[in-house]
Amino acid sequence: MPYYERTMNFSNAGSRNEVRIRVLKEFLKEEPGTGKGDAATHYTYYVEKLSDGKRIFLTRPGFLNKQFDFVINVEGINFNIKESKRMRTNPTHDDIFSDLEAKKNNNPEKYKELYSLLQRIYSCEDIPSSAYENLGVDTGYSVDLILLVSKWYFIEQDIAYWNYSGRAMFMSGIPEP
Repeated sequence: MPYYERTMNFSNAGSRNEVRIRVLKEFLKEEPGTGKGDAATHYTYYVEKLSDGKRIFLTRPGFLNKQFDFVINVEGINFNIKESKRMRTNPTHDDIFSDLEAKKNNNPEKYKELYSLLQRIYSCEDIPSSAYENLGVDTGYSVDLILLVSKWYFIEQDIAYWNYSGRAMFMSGIPEP
């Protein structure tokens, strides 16, 4: 099975379409496979580095076998909180939404600041780490994990549903302050 790894940085700045096109142009450079299973090509894209050194990475092809589907993963984090032997490094929408709800309940004032940053990412802005590194939201996953995974969920939704509302579907699940 051909397996490739790449480390890349993708800006979130611009329009939804510009961001989507930047990511898709990289995917279009992939070598084609020769069949299913072991004959398929597999790619890992290391796209973000968290403050603790863990990386966010995308794997392709994704589970759903859509044209440009990918899975968002976080190195060394087990999102499978149920009693199971299998580690799951890919957060679900519900993992993110539940964590945000807990942050909101724990500190509503700080959550307003976090929500504002999520809105800026939703609006295709790049957010420097200095904007959130001292936010002081201590519940659950780190703020940089939440923000950067959300960035990639926005992009993933724009790619998977570009003829529809795209990133608005993920944003609609984020609890409002």
